[in-house]
Amino acid sequence: MTALVGFTSSFAVVLAGLRGVGATPAQAASGLLAVCVTQAVGIVLLSRRYRMPITLAWSTPGAALLASTGAIAGGWPAAVGAFVVTGVLVVLTGFWQRLGKLIAAIPAEIAQAMLAGVLLPLCLAPMHALSTSPAVVIPVLVVWLVLQRFAPRWAVLAAFATAAVGAGVDIAVTHRRLDLATMLPRVEWTVPHWSWQALIGVAVPLYIVTMAAQNIPGTAVMSSFGYRVPWRAAMSTTGLGTIAGAFAGGHAINLAAVSAALAAAPEAHPDPRRRWIAAFSAGWTYLLLAMASGALVTLVAAAPPGVLETVAALALIATLAAALTAALGSAEHRLAAAVTFGVSASGIALLGIGAAFWALVAGLLVRWVLHRPQRASA
Repeated sequence: MTALVGFTSSFAVVLAGLRGVGATPAQAASGLLAVCVTQAVGIVLLSRRYRMPITLAWSTPGAALLASTGAIAGGWPAAVGAFVVTGVLVVLTGFWQRLGKLIAAIPAEIAQAMLAGVLLPLCLAPMHALSTSPAVVIPVLVVWLVLQRFAPRWAVLAAFATAAVGAGVDIAVTHRRLDLATMLPRVEWTVPHWSWQALIGVAVPLYIVTMAAQNIPGTAVMSSFGYRVPWRAAMSTTGLGTIAGAFAGGHAINLAAVSAALAAAPEAHPDPRRRWIAAFSAGWTYLLLAMASGALVTLVAAAPPGVLETVAALALIATLAAALTAALGSAEHRLAAAVTFGVSASGIALLGIGAAFWALVAGLLVRWVLHRPQRASA
């Protein structure tokens, strides 16, 4: 259950993100394979070593960030270089306490506002897809809405299944043939290229959103069930996994948040000391799911325009709602968060650096100006 929910709820977001920064379909399939394998290995090692239900996941907010970033200077190799740097920063966070404190010092409202701005254009995709592929998109939306009412955990999976059926019918009607060779799992190695625009515009926001929206909440979820995550080991494992997976196109792995609750909850086992088996099993299941990466990408590539984006949007709507709530909930930082959200959602790119970075700069600047201590008058 943990692996299936984690995989099916957001693999479309990963594919959209990798394609967004220049990956070919084969490179995107390799990236999906890479994050599946690296997080699977990390789960097996951590859960077995510490006898805790420590679950890892790919960075869904990070993939959404990539989808909104668009083409970057240096193309796909530069994006891979940014993924490597992100992994290095995660490893440093585990060993260098000051770096962790620096990330924690960013107000949660501003970090969530940046994430919400990144997600907004992606969540509008179904509206655009309705005009290009209504015959496939409308049933997907209807199934998702009905399942949200009666079985929300399976809503995105059912939406994808409906999209797959619709894509299959469209392929049959138009007499298109699928290349069966591309359905086999295959690794596409990429030599990283180092671009300062990619490092600032991709690596830094990817690192921040992964830490703020995944790793920190992930430790909180585990703590709520009575588990204290070994921080240094977790950051080392996910950081090194991100570095290793980057060369095959993987963007980032991290502590799981939503799926972590499935393995750590009493439903996994009445005895908290035995729940690690659920996470351990999820790790091996992810290895099996990784074998489907090529087939999924082939199906997505053959689907009508907008179908992948629609499924990805449905997987992100709940995250968007949570990010907006967190960003605008506090009156103290509401204006700074609103500015951050606006800049992030604008998609603006200056000096070859994407909107997510400038959104953080703008939000922190507004916060500093509004909350700067005033000097006492003479």
